[in-house]
Amino acid sequence: MTKSLSILGSTGSIGTQSLDVARLRGYTVEALTAYSDVAHMEAQIREFHPKTVAMVEEKAAADLKVRVADTNTKVLSGKDGVCACARADGADTVLNSVVGMAGLEPTLAAIDAKKKLALANKETLVAGGQLVMEAAKKNGVSILPVDSEHSAIFQALQGRPANAALKKIILTASGGPFFGKTKKELEKVTVADALKHPNWEMGAKITVDSATMMNKGLELIEAVWLFSVRPQDVQIVVHRESIVHSAVEYTDNSVIAQLGLPDMRIPIQYALTYPERFESPVGELSLSEIGKLTFFEPDYDTFQCINLCRTAINKGGLFPAAVNSANEQANAMFRRGEIGFLDIAARVAKVLETAPQKERYTLEDVLETDRWARETVASL
Repeated sequence: MTKSLSILGSTGSIGTQSLDVARLRGYTVEALTAYSDVAHMEAQIREFHPKTVAMVEEKAAADLKVRVADTNTKVLSGKDGVCACARADGADTVLNSVVGMAGLEPTLAAIDAKKKLALANKETLVAGGQLVMEAAKKNGVSILPVDSEHSAIFQALQGRPANAALKKIILTASGGPFFGKTKKELEKVTVADALKHPNWEMGAKITVDSATMMNKGLELIEAVWLFSVRPQDVQIVVHRESIVHSAVEYTDNSVIAQLGLPDMRIPIQYALTYPERFESPVGELSLSEIGKLTFFEPDYDTFQCINLCRTAINKGGLFPAAVNSANEQANAMFRRGEIGFLDIAARVAKVLETAPQKERYTLEDVLETDRWARETVASL
């Protein structure tokens, strides 16, 4: 059966690579969304002919309407427009690659519409894991991970016998551009320095998260929800080559890993074609050309964001949402040159100290925590 997709965040790194896969596999595209990139959205409309698109920015939506007036594509705007695209009638699969907390409500909209969900927006589970997993169970919706690490874990768990006890998840990290540096050396690093990722081409926010290693902390929280494990069952290992994307260890100490070139089209395609596998647009991995694979313990003293996330998920409730939103605000402030690199972790830590505790929460609670955490970080 030909798949029909709704891609949220289609002009970003994951979104454009998802369209590469759709092009290769011959999938139809029912809906697309973006924040404000009108030029790329117009090009995508003219190639893929979606019935509906949404631009978060109202001015961008108005501009796009004029540009594509000669097409049959309906242009929506704002958060409501994105959620409408997540519910698009003709789409059987929604791929959510929206960056940040903004992805939570579209995720819930897709689940409520009983769409198969390919999830690249880790903040969805970090901020609202309880809400999302309960909604998915209630609606019988499958959540397929797109992050390379969580896809690797998901793949390594395939064929697992029902009685095969999982001992731990081994979550690999590239270490980012500042691997091996001391806190003193990080005091003066610039935004340009932080955006020089050694292995991956990603958006600016996620690249800075990789530099602080907050990305790995968020992925730890995501793994807890996706795979129903305890935080202490997730081990983080720095793997500079980004060839082993993650692994699982069973009670007999057998370790099963997924390897591949660092190209997001591999996990994107697997999420869209699961449980089948097809020819990939990505090159073949040659271990002899790679030569060696290295592994290191993270420097938790220098890169404190990992442990801030571990503390947040251990506390539970709204603490992960608070940490996530605090990081989004601090990350943006760093990219604007308003604070230093080390201030990101410092400000997230302050929010973690004073975040509200609520074991059971609603979407409104998460949104209020998001507002509070951002205001707190901005006012420090």
